[in-house]
Amino acid sequence: MTAAQTVRERVRAELTKEIADIARRRLATEGAAGLSLRAVAREMGMASSAVYRYFPSRDDLLTRLIIDGYDALGEAVERAEVAVPRENHLERWLTSCRAIRAWALAHPHEYALLFGSPAPGYQAPPDTARARVRDVAVLGGIIADAYRAGAITLREGHVIPPPSLAGDAATHRVYMPDVPDEIVFHALASWTALYGWLNFEVFGHFSNTIGDRDTAFDHSIRITADLMGLSPL
Repeated sequence: MTAAQTVRERVRAELTKEIADIARRRLATEGAAGLSLRAVAREMGMASSAVYRYFPSRDDLLTRLIIDGYDALGEAVERAEVAVPRENHLERWLTSCRAIRAWALAHPHEYALLFGSPAPGYQAPPDTARARVRDVAVLGGIIADAYRAGAITLREGHVIPPPSLAGDAATHRVYMPDVPDEIVFHALASWTALYGWLNFEVFGHFSNTIGDRDTAFDHSIRITADLMGLSPL
């Protein structure tokens, strides 16, 4: 690779990042549906045709923002969870949930892009799959580790999933190797409860209904841990 090629690649990477950063800021005012490559180009002082060389369409730009968002969320969860002792499965779960919430509250517009209403006409390509499951892989790994360690005890009389859901359990077992169907579905219910809470909080549905949201959230994720039978040390 020549020096000139290295410089061109560096300039391209810098401009691509600048375009994505501007688009990410514009999400706050325009939302994903209103995102426009022409508007980004105007803010950069570039011709729109120049921006199209980096992102051929609005959907390409949205895909970059979505992948960046999932990666940022995944990195935040991974960084928080890895600092907890491996044998403390309950604390790993609680720490991961707190990290997800902290990221969501710090980046509400990016969270909305990932978990809110999709932009009209946009279809996420397979490119987003790897980044999309980083947080799920952490949570699933905690459940799998806890199960292998005998640290999951479901309540007597817990609900057993019907046989028709065996295929769905197998799909999600990718993130929880060897975990039986009933625990897979307890985990799935807990994950959806976590993100349901965050959607209510980020999108303002707790206004005038929950005052001490930090304490209420912590109580909520302890309920999900109890639902899954995660035993404290």
